[in-house]
Amino acid sequence: MGDFNDRQPGGHTLTPRKDGKRAVTVELPSKSSHAFRYLATGDYRFNDDTEGDLDGPNGRLRT
Repeated sequence: MGDFNDRQPGGHTLTPRKDGKRAVTVELPSKSSHAFRYLATGDYRFNDDTEGDLDGPNGRLRT
């Protein structure tokens, strides 16, 4: 969830992939920047530990 969906839970659900990871496709405008976090069961919100671009408590995605 992120600024691209008004931080609404369930708007972009991650689906399981064959490799055991989960993914979602979200269309975003080019040359833009978006804050986001992952939302897990139990209202647990977290960032990708491998993502180096953070914006306060949020991950930052640049297109």
